[in-house]
Amino acid sequence: MSAEKLLEVRDLRVSFFTPVGEVKAVGGISYNLNYGEVMGIVGESGSGKSVEAYSIMGILESPGRVMGGSVFFEGQDLFALGPRVMEKFRGSRMSMIFQNPMESLNPVYTIGNQLMGVFRQHNPSAAAAKARERALEMLRLVGITNPERRMKQYPHELSGGMRQRVMIAMGLICEPQLLFADEPTTALDVTIQAQILELMKSIQEKTRMAIIFITHNLAVIAEICDTVSVMYGGYIVEQGTVEDIFYRSAHPYTQGLLRSMPRLDEAPGERLIPIEGSPINMLEPNPGCPFAPRCNRCMKICLTRFPPQSIIHENHRIYCWLPAAMPAAQLKGSPP
Repeated sequence: MSAEKLLEVRDLRVSFFTPVGEVKAVGGISYNLNYGEVMGIVGESGSGKSVEAYSIMGILESPGRVMGGSVFFEGQDLFALGPRVMEKFRGSRMSMIFQNPMESLNPVYTIGNQLMGVFRQHNPSAAAAKARERALEMLRLVGITNPERRMKQYPHELSGGMRQRVMIAMGLICEPQLLFADEPTTALDVTIQAQILELMKSIQEKTRMAIIFITHNLAVIAEICDTVSVMYGGYIVEQGTVEDIFYRSAHPYTQGLLRSMPRLDEAPGERLIPIEGSPINMLEPNPGCPFAPRCNRCMKICLTRFPPQSIIHENHRIYCWLPAAMPAAQLKGSPP
């Protein structure tokens, strides 16, 4: 453990036990998050992005189960905390913004009641007037006009963008040090997406809180994040700064994601290049690299043994037997 790190995740493994077998949703991931850092976790649907966040937050539902690994928040082992302690920890020290605000907000309570309720849950000695003042302050912070009126309204009376702003206010009302943002702009149109991203960037710069931004949208990652972890099939396959991932990507999956994105500088009529093959079957994964069946550089060992960590430079690392950015002789690690 390092006192300089806000969050340290070590070999986190999560499975879902279904009637047809065990689904290893997260196969063993590790990363560090610094104070004030914005890290993006990107990958296609089913890669394990949200599951790892729910596991860290302690809100993973049955039949999901954390099978191993450890998570330390400022040196404190989160998996060693009891349910009551974790309930107090969640919301005050770390919080989460969910993808669909209409499913996250209670339809029978006003916006004011819900914001004040979250604040008083973690500050039970606070008077109602203090909670109301704090709720109004947060609504102003997230750019909601006429907050006194909005406090009296119900979720269905607000637009999608307004509801998402309320969710951000709710996530920040207790001033957490870490915020998980799980696809917070997916359900919004492009204009509102841009406004929400700009809002989150502004708030992060003011508060210096750390953010883990979960998305499948690389454009969002480029806009808001400092570092990136690319996930596929329950594993992190590449980690690095935004510049590393966008300009010096080395894993075939990351390169495939970038090739499939539209670019402003591409020639008129140029077609996007999709990633060939089908997504991994999480019930029957191959014992080697999860991306191997779809990889155009696949070797025999890729199908049978999980690749070692390869350090490209500094904090840029991938898990691949043959990274494109360096010759095989320079790999850190070799086949056992």
